[in-house]
Amino acid sequence: MAEEAGTDADDACAWAERLGWAFGLIAEDPAARGAALVHLAEAQRKVTDARARYHEMWRLTLGADERYWEPAFLQARRRYQQAQRRSLPDGVWGGPVGGDLATWPGLLYVLLFLEWEARYPREWTRHAKAWGTKESLIREVARARQEEAIKAKLTDLVEIVVHRAYRCKDREYVRVARAVDSADLRGRLHRAVDSDSSWARCHAGYVLWLLDRPDLPNTRHVWQTWVAGGAAALM
Repeated sequence: MAEEAGTDADDACAWAERLGWAFGLIAEDPAARGAALVHLAEAQRKVTDARARYHEMWRLTLGADERYWEPAFLQARRRYQQAQRRSLPDGVWGGPVGGDLATWPGLLYVLLFLEWEARYPREWTRHAKAWGTKESLIREVARARQEEAIKAKLTDLVEIVVHRAYRCKDREYVRVARAVDSADLRGRLHRAVDSDSSWARCHAGYVLWLLDRPDLPNTRHVWQTWVAGGAAALM
């Protein structure tokens, strides 16, 4: 329903006005994160209320053709869309309309949403869990033109993810690793392989192994075989 979200008409100031508060979600200061979570809860409440009003007007407005000319219905739909754009995960749905993701002002908030999940997974899961959104956003940023600032942020995300216990859709970060492959990334992954964490050794080793095999698909079977210690069988 967020058909207005991600339009090219939105500039950086418009995005900041709607979602600038969300940077508090990745702050190191617990008080700052707490304040941002309060803001998020209120934004999500407004989405829920606006959705209820929209559905009510949908039921009351008879006929598909007539409904799209009814002012009350159109107003309810517009308010619902506006509420979505000020909340998460709704606010990061969509993308640039026929534009370049690397220069799209919304990319900053897509990366923020992914960084929030990476750094504070429990808070993300409790307040904005959306596995499908996570998966689609990871795939989008992996396809984006990799300017240096974007590449640096994505490299950081891959490093964070390989050091933690596996979470749903984390395997998608192999796409990102392949997109931003560099000596810097490989150095970080090698350090993870040499760490005391058994999970970091497993996950970082898998990513490095696939970086050396760009034609090998990152399928569930390949991943499960690797985890089971059967990498040799995949050669």
